[in-house]
Amino acid sequence: MNVRKKFCWKTTIQLNLLVLKSFGFWPKDDETFKLDFYTIRTIILVTIFFPVALFTQATNLFFVLDDLIALTGTIYMLLIEILCAFKVYYIAKNMSIVKTLMTMLNEDLFQPRNVSQVALVQPNLDFWKTIYIAFMIMALGANIFWAAFPLLDKANEENRLPSLAWYPYNTNVSPFYEITYTHQVLTYTYICFTHINIDTFIAALNTYIYSQFDILCDNLRKLHFGGNVEANLVKCIKHHWLILRFAEKTNQFFEWIILIQFFISVIIVGITLFQITIVIPFSTEFLFLVSYGVAIVTQIFMYCWFGNEVQVKSNNVSFAIYESKWPDFSKEIQKDIWFFMSRSQTPLRMSTLNVFYLSLESFMSILKTSWSYFALLQQVNS
Repeated sequence: MNVRKKFCWKTTIQLNLLVLKSFGFWPKDDETFKLDFYTIRTIILVTIFFPVALFTQATNLFFVLDDLIALTGTIYMLLIEILCAFKVYYIAKNMSIVKTLMTMLNEDLFQPRNVSQVALVQPNLDFWKTIYIAFMIMALGANIFWAAFPLLDKANEENRLPSLAWYPYNTNVSPFYEITYTHQVLTYTYICFTHINIDTFIAALNTYIYSQFDILCDNLRKLHFGGNVEANLVKCIKHHWLILRFAEKTNQFFEWIILIQFFISVIIVGITLFQITIVIPFSTEFLFLVSYGVAIVTQIFMYCWFGNEVQVKSNNVSFAIYESKWPDFSKEIQKDIWFFMSRSQTPLRMSTLNVFYLSLESFMSILKTSWSYFALLQQVNS
């Protein structure tokens, strides 16, 4: 079995890429966006959903400025739409970088050398799959509760729409109510699954990075295998350089996405907590807000967890070198090893324009800031 030829990194994210392709954000093969049928289809989909939602939500703000509950209820949905629009823009803008990253995964140095290395990285890929499925289920549940609560809690308000918005026509009469309701449900379903699949794709890129560090560390521990230590060391140095290059391009692709994500998530989590305290406990709307809040927190945690794993695994490189049989090597090779060790002492940290680092510490900071925002809203409301 020739593992190096048969192992495909993209197999793990096939469903992820299929959804992105269906939603208009993944041109076929190694292509980027160009003037063709697929790009026109993407423009049509984005035009159908985003402009109407953004306009009606933003306009509604002017009519509820003196109502804190309605204002916050409008803002947190509007922020989700704005955040998704930014993600769509940046994935389209940086599609050439993304496709380059997919091509880099086919590099020989990125391939596991044997079955044991496949077994070494497989748990990382399986964990990503688990997170992907769990996130999809959570977001789907939140979307179902959101779409259903106006119907199930209809006694509270006749012909209520899922989202507060202003329209230049009477949405309380048929068939405008049904048409508007359907458009809102389709819009937020599209936005919801766009969010999920862009977020999890970024998480997958980080998973590839720290999986490569696992392979590199295994190779460093076994420098003496095959007898040609110098050749093995040269391959490891090239592999390390390639990982850093892959990480740099990954960071270049998502740094603005995550920076905006973190800033907006702080507000969204705070508003969601506030909304939970003012709705009827255990109503359908309450269940939506709880599931929605859990999905948003999971979204932030996913970024921070996978980014934190990159830092942890990259920090193992110097230890792996030390665990090799370096005392038995020649003086020249020991000097090269010492130089390589000194260059790999600093762990790799994924960041957002060096403002935030993707780490568990950043995750806790976001939650603390969100709680402070929630407390402020509670105080203003009381």
